[in-house]
Amino acid sequence: MNDQPGPASDDAGSDPAREPSTDDEGAPGPLDEAAAPSDAAGPSTDGTGDVTPSEGDASDGDAFDDGASDGDTADDETPDVPPEVRKYERFKKMDGARYERVNDFLRDRTYVTAREWAIARLCADFRTETGVEMTKIGENLPELVPFMTDTYTPQAVNQARYSFEEKVTKAGATFLYGAMSGFFTAEDLDEMMYEVTEVAKFLLEVEGVDLAVADELEAEDKISEVMREVRASSAGLRGEEVRCPECGHVHEPAEE
Repeated sequence: MNDQPGPASDDAGSDPAREPSTDDEGAPGPLDEAAAPSDAAGPSTDGTGDVTPSEGDASDGDAFDDGASDGDTADDETPDVPPEVRKYERFKKMDGARYERVNDFLRDRTYVTAREWAIARLCADFRTETGVEMTKIGENLPELVPFMTDTYTPQAVNQARYSFEEKVTKAGATFLYGAMSGFFTAEDLDEMMYEVTEVAKFLLEVEGVDLAVADELEAEDKISEVMREVRASSAGLRGEEVRCPECGHVHEPAEE
């Protein structure tokens, strides 16, 4: 199976289900991301580029809960599900969630869609020495992720993973440029990092990661320290003075 990132479809340019652009300034534009094939090979779309799951994709749960329940168990519906898929509990907190609600949450706070997030997580979890088990992921997607209703081809899985990686790279470049450019003060960066860290921690908790308070605080302190060093080093590269956030002393850039 193909473990190389990159669009796997030659006709992705004419794909009607690529990621949509938004009207908000700074929102991601269209990407060359092919959607899953129609019928049983992938999800249907509503014309906006996002996957539209069928009615009845819900069960009880906490995160993104719509209060719906399908009332059927995986054992009754999918008797041939592999054992490792049955044991997979990464998205169990999403039981009861509908795709549209999860997707809206992510689109309001990140550049990725619910489909890209879920598949990227699965690709990381189902990686072996020979590559990602894309066939297994695609064939068992509804059993692995409660808010996904359709199976995917390996090609569609690879396309979604590639789109996730591309968006993360672009978002990272945008953020790092903002941090290095001098547009923000050290306090601005601290506030920004707090906001984005809260979103990231929430997604990790939804995935089942147990974050201790002490660990959270330690991680936040380390991130803040790193961002201050990035800003100070960038100011030196730009030939600007650097003011110590602790004592207020101004350090002039050294001449080489």
